[in-house]
Amino acid sequence: METSPAKTKQTGRLLISTPVDAKDKLEAELEGCVKILQGLTNGRSEQEPYDPLTRHACQGPQGHKEVCLGLLHLILTEPNQAQRSFRNLMLATRDCMSVIVEKLKEIMRGKFPKLQDVPRTQLLWLVKELVKNNVTKTDEVLMYLMKQIAGGDISNKNLGLAENVLDILVEHKDWLLKSRLLVALSVYTYLRLIADHGTPILLPLRQKEVDLCICLLRDRFMDCCVIGRDLVRLLQSVASIPEMELLWRDLLHNPTSLSPDFNSLLDLLTAKTSSRFLACRLTPDMEKKILFMTSKVRFGQQKRYQHWFQKQYLSTAESQSLCCDLIRYICGVIHPPNKILNSSILPRWAIVGWLLTTCTSPVAASKAKLALFYDWLFFNSEKDSIMNIEPVILVMHHSMKPHPEITVTLLDFMCKIITHFWPPLESHVKQGMSNSLKLIEEKGVLPQIAPLFGNPKLDTELRSMLRKRFPDFCSSPPTVEEKKEDKREDKRESDMEVDSHVLDKACYDNAEAAFSDDEDECIKGKKRVISFPQVTSAITEESADITPFLDQLGNTMKEKVVQLQKTSDSEMQSVLMQGIVDLILEDDFETDQMSTLASCLAILFKSDFGGDVLPDDISEQSLEEYVRKPQCLLFRGLCAMQEDNAGFSVLLDMLIELYQKENNLGYHLLYYLKASKAAVGKTYELFAHATALGDLHTCLMMDMKACQENDVRLLCYLIPTIYSEFPGETLHSVELLNMIVAVIDPTQLHELMCHAMTGNLVMFRIDAALSTLMKSLEWETFEQYSTWQLFLAHSIPLEAILPILSDLNHKEHPEALSCLLLPLCREEPTEDVLKMVLSRPWHPEDLFTNSVLRHWLSQHEDILSEHVRALLIKTNNQPRKRQTIRSTSSKQAQLTLEQILEHLDTLRLSLTDTKHNFFSEIPVLQALQHAQANCNESHSVRLKDLFSLVEECEDSQSKPSKRRRKAVVKSSPRSRKVALAHPNEEESISSSPSDEQDSKPKAAKRKRKDLSAVSSDNEWQ
Repeated sequence: METSPAKTKQTGRLLISTPVDAKDKLEAELEGCVKILQGLTNGRSEQEPYDPLTRHACQGPQGHKEVCLGLLHLILTEPNQAQRSFRNLMLATRDCMSVIVEKLKEIMRGKFPKLQDVPRTQLLWLVKELVKNNVTKTDEVLMYLMKQIAGGDISNKNLGLAENVLDILVEHKDWLLKSRLLVALSVYTYLRLIADHGTPILLPLRQKEVDLCICLLRDRFMDCCVIGRDLVRLLQSVASIPEMELLWRDLLHNPTSLSPDFNSLLDLLTAKTSSRFLACRLTPDMEKKILFMTSKVRFGQQKRYQHWFQKQYLSTAESQSLCCDLIRYICGVIHPPNKILNSSILPRWAIVGWLLTTCTSPVAASKAKLALFYDWLFFNSEKDSIMNIEPVILVMHHSMKPHPEITVTLLDFMCKIITHFWPPLESHVKQGMSNSLKLIEEKGVLPQIAPLFGNPKLDTELRSMLRKRFPDFCSSPPTVEEKKEDKREDKRESDMEVDSHVLDKACYDNAEAAFSDDEDECIKGKKRVISFPQVTSAITEESADITPFLDQLGNTMKEKVVQLQKTSDSEMQSVLMQGIVDLILEDDFETDQMSTLASCLAILFKSDFGGDVLPDDISEQSLEEYVRKPQCLLFRGLCAMQEDNAGFSVLLDMLIELYQKENNLGYHLLYYLKASKAAVGKTYELFAHATALGDLHTCLMMDMKACQENDVRLLCYLIPTIYSEFPGETLHSVELLNMIVAVIDPTQLHELMCHAMTGNLVMFRIDAALSTLMKSLEWETFEQYSTWQLFLAHSIPLEAILPILSDLNHKEHPEALSCLLLPLCREEPTEDVLKMVLSRPWHPEDLFTNSVLRHWLSQHEDILSEHVRALLIKTNNQPRKRQTIRSTSSKQAQLTLEQILEHLDTLRLSLTDTKHNFFSEIPVLQALQHAQANCNESHSVRLKDLFSLVEECEDSQSKPSKRRRKAVVKSSPRSRKVALAHPNEEESISSSPSDEQDSKPKAAKRKRKDLSAVSSDNEWQ
């Protein structure tokens, strides 16, 4: 979504920030150091600034830090001074650049996505210079930089980062080989990225990545082996590339050629992968969001966070490959403590199940399933962790009832992967699977596997396959039908020829896998004891009892909360709630109580924050009643304070805690701000930036989604305010528009149209209307009609969106064509509008263009004929090569001569039985004659009836000169008008008396030349 100027306003030169953002501490620190630097160097020549800098750096650690960070800021923000500043930095540093390296790592961890374009480019330049100068710990900086390269993202910015880092590694290969860990991380990163760079335009980049990986793998294979079994998975995903295929075959059949110390593929497959490698394929921002969901979000309240995450990271077809990275990260890195495992926090299996549903293509789904089961294949309970395999079995168990198709496909995959992974290792894979299931039962993840494998919802064939593969985990004896199926399965397997190169062909191209380190599961040398919650078939809603929370509150606060729970009187509740707000604002209030208090309030006001809250009769009195309700007193206290007041931040923090417990609080805040006539935009923006989401647009969209799901009337009531207060977030948001039109009824649509026509609501901008309407073509019928009605209620010129006509199909987009037909007919035709109408691809069943032309013909015949003539001649005179170039670079639809003629021929046929004489108009005939001379042979034959009108006109005007002169003297008003309009034509006729003796064919030929001359190229340029 494009951002408004207000949103992209840059208050500093390093980081992108919004007007409401507080000054970033890191940027403020660097700017302060620059000011000190400027004070030291003012009045000095550019050749000798380092003397005062050196002296200041030698004064102590603080002075040294100020000089280094000041020069760092200059390098990042002043490209013209970068070389000189880096030289001064090398002279002034006293700690081998340690201050610079640590600050760069800090930027990489949390600030890199916010860097402006110039600092981003300069940072890459600086890293390259640090590598050139062999600065200590630069390899760690480069590792952080590689972590910022997102998988499944082929945007220009991400590709540019991948290529720049790749160039540094290639150009400084000798430096790279000094760090074993960097070698392994480089191979891991770029093997993963190669799979994303398979499109033709990215092949040069992919080839550079392949060359680097091949070089490192063949030269330093044992260094790469520290990756573990993930190296096999990554090589599998790119085995179809010729260079990789050769290495892959050596790995399978000649392992010692890679290293004398490497024995076989099995050694690699049984080695765990360090969590360091797995985590490097998620950007810090992704990691932060996933960790938040698995540690803060309650089960049942995750939908909004998943929707937001999917929109930001999984919204494109290419991004589906990221699901494998996320699944392996969740299984191999996030190992929650027992406290979280036994709480109501969102479990890992729920996130994994959601990620599986985001894989819409079969290939992506297959890769995700392999990523999910990769730990199972060679599982060893002595080396591997139960936490790596726990999500899979719980996904299958919990999905059996609500989503049986997920369970079925996972069980089917589980059975087939045993024989399909690699036949020579089938026994090892089967043993790994059995080890996994045995440990699952021992640890109590599931009390028994048998109920899952024998569930009646599974079809007979699948149950039979499970019984054959895992007989020790199937309790009940097989039925007669299952016995028959067992025999059929045996026959199928005996008849099937197993390809010994299944692994060579890389059946599961991009699957991801990862495993945690031993230290993750050990505490003080002892194996971690994991306590799994008792599995139930359904998850119950959170209890409405606040008793467990009361003991964690102070005595006074506890008393107020208990009284609030007991009373049902609204006025008394307001008094008690005001008392709670006052206690929160007291100096001795312990902020540790906020989360507990928020849990209590969320339970007590659960019914108030849900359902319909907008009164049937919206008036000042009814709105005032809402404003006085007890749940609104936190809102009132926040609005009553200034932003710089200490109590403001305390109440804001309290609201944020409550927001985490009650997702509907956000749109209730908006409702309160509008009802109380407070400063909606400023207050809500501060609230949004204080949430864990940290982003106004995301927070606003999620709150509007919650409002849409709970109270459509309130959504419609808030819409004018939302669009007016947050234009930068709403006017370009197709998501919000679809959210609205998906739920409104005709009455609400009418009200919104009235608001738009009176100027109280602006939902479309002229610069974004076309793209918005294009995206709406995939929506439901009523949603499209509503969108078009809302657009037409705005005073936006129709020409702004008419380029959409060339993309509308009469069978696939009848809604859009119907909504355009009437307003287009009300328009007076101009040359540009006519061009867009004629640019629609011709189809004999498409009535749109002909209907518009017929209507214009009845209202504006003369204007239409002139515009048709102009377009025909201009299009005919335009060089074909030039026309093609323009059509590919312009937003205007391409218009060809043949296209115009096809539409005109359709119009001619529709006028056959009418009294219209449009095709006898001189301008139209002149244009047709001009077009006929340059039309290709196939179209000339196809449109012979249309061009015959020109021949008829020529024949009718090729009469003897006397009659023609008489016709000139006794002409009709129309002919006199033509004669005045084309004096050259009559002059040529009267100045050639010898033409009377010419034969008829000669007269016709001369006449064609004269008509052509009338509309010469000079007249239309």
